[in-house]
Amino acid sequence: MTERDPQTRAVHPPVPVPAGSRPLGVPIYQGHLFGFESADALAAAFQGPDEAFFYSRMGNPTVRALEEALADLEGGARALATASGMGAINAVLTGLLRSGDHVIAQASLYGGTHALLNDLADRWGVEVTRVGGDDPAEVRDALRPHTRLLYLETISNPTTHVTDVPALTAALAGSGVLTAVDNTFSPLLFAPLAHGADIVLHSTTKYIGGHGDILGGAAVFADAAVHRRVWEHSVELGSTADPFAAWLAVRGLATLPMRIARQSATARDLAGRLAAHPSVTRVHYPGVPDHPQHDLAERLLPYGHGGVLSFELAGGRDAGRVFTEAVRLISLGPSLGDVASLVMHPASTSHRQLDAAALAAAGIGEGTVRLSVGLEAPDDLWADIEEALAKAV
Repeated sequence: MTERDPQTRAVHPPVPVPAGSRPLGVPIYQGHLFGFESADALAAAFQGPDEAFFYSRMGNPTVRALEEALADLEGGARALATASGMGAINAVLTGLLRSGDHVIAQASLYGGTHALLNDLADRWGVEVTRVGGDDPAEVRDALRPHTRLLYLETISNPTTHVTDVPALTAALAGSGVLTAVDNTFSPLLFAPLAHGADIVLHSTTKYIGGHGDILGGAAVFADAAVHRRVWEHSVELGSTADPFAAWLAVRGLATLPMRIARQSATARDLAGRLAAHPSVTRVHYPGVPDHPQHDLAERLLPYGHGGVLSFELAGGRDAGRVFTEAVRLISLGPSLGDVASLVMHPASTSHRQLDAAALAAAGIGEGTVRLSVGLEAPDDLWADIEEALAKAV
């Protein structure tokens, strides 16, 4: 081979391939293109997600490592990593539903999910029936010939309602209706696929990433054929996960067991203290005995009840807003599952799309405050909360 010009050599640096050793961590394959020795090999790569990598929108080794880890974690056949939690929800709903289909959806859902369902109803004519999430008979009664999906959350946002996933999936046994469960609040604490669900959804931005430095989502499928349907749509949707974000999510998985155990324990401690405070009219946390689904939570979530709780302030909407601005150690922010604690006022933020009647139907009060507990010392968190309560009410 003749000596190449420096300009050409700059464009084609050597690509090292490890010999005699292997990386112990997942490498970051940030490049989006992969080369082939033959036209036939490249053509074969276009056939689906199980073929060779060729373009990172279709598949990437680092992203695949996260997908395989999440499929293993949830006991699924295949997984799909996306650019955000809403990317995963959009990929599943728009990939599986058509105009005229019917969805049974839990009434208490993340605000973005509510908005998407409403949008699909308005633009596609998808019918949506909302149910409480407690009564299998209500789900059976909502079933129609064109029902395609039951959509649930393990622990709903922000009321921490615990859904009886096993009972609701059993109610649809033999119907052919798929069940999708958003398990963002409870990775490791609950395994929806083992209790009859077909699809598990995560915002990996939250507990799985865990450090407040990524944006990502994922869907895990019990059936590889359903995964294939959603994958084909997702690559057209363009919701593919970024390799670096996927790498950070893989890193986050390693400390997930320790983080979520500590956050669950601290959340339970703070829930008890808040319940005894005169400015708080109600606490929503599955770990406290007076929670409506406490017994169910003890049965379904034996390893902990998660790091998110919410509480109602006596002063209503104004008190909620003042409280979220008065905390100092805790940050006013919209996410959850971070190593640092976060607080927000759902009625004016995540659930702003809902009017007063819809808020009440979802179990959210004007003075509801949501707290995502981090890894700080419980006494330091309580001191910050107490000071903010004094200012709010």
